[in-house]
Amino acid sequence: MAKVWNISGLFKGLTAATRAELSRNAVQHYVAAGTVLFEQGEVPNFQYVVLSGAIHLFGRSAEGREVLIETVVAPDLVIPAAVVMGAPYLMRAKAPVPSRLLLIHAAAFRTAVANDAVLAQAVIGSLAGQFRRMVRQIKNLKLRTASQRAGCYILALSKRQGSSGRITLPYGKNLIASELGITRESFSRALAALQDTGCIRVEDETVFILNAARLAADCMPDPLIDEAEGVFAPPAVSLDDLWDVREKEPS
Repeated sequence: MAKVWNISGLFKGLTAATRAELSRNAVQHYVAAGTVLFEQGEVPNFQYVVLSGAIHLFGRSAEGREVLIETVVAPDLVIPAAVVMGAPYLMRAKAPVPSRLLLIHAAAFRTAVANDAVLAQAVIGSLAGQFRRMVRQIKNLKLRTASQRAGCYILALSKRQGSSGRITLPYGKNLIASELGITRESFSRALAALQDTGCIRVEDETVFILNAARLAADCMPDPLIDEAEGVFAPPAVSLDDLWDVREKEPS
């Protein structure tokens, strides 16, 4: 458990007292692909922390239609807003791959956030990153056509996988289409349109990028939409230190 608290940007720098209290109220848990952590509408019992793997967050309508809202990857908190507020989850959480999680009792986590400035900063950073990802997603949905979304998704995935000419789709096309805010049929049509221009070739779950320059010119990737957010790291100088400096400045 000791190594868990050294996760960069999340728990690094916690006081010994906070670590001890969280350790008494936490357990590591391994989940298989397909495991549902909680349903939307449930009140949080734990703060889930993704140590390895990933968690998909889904929204479901009253008619049962489900869409992928966000993917939480390690290291990050799963919906800390609901945990901190003690409010019902607005999304359903499911592991798409085998994942290792840290479960911290919700009440103990809220107390620690209230009492430990470093942990509070980490939670603020996680919330800020999730907010920025949501804004990027909204811009992607509102400012682009289906083909542009598909093309920029392929280019961003190519960058993440470190391959300029060939990518592997991380999960099924139904789920990717849901993430892009389009139907499975619209996603297939978008891929077909990109193939017709000679930009890509699709073979099952593999996409070959034949003309990256043309794909970028047609789909217009934007770093303010497509680049991934970095992991938040608390500032090296504490807020108390900054306040002390301001007090010492001449008027």
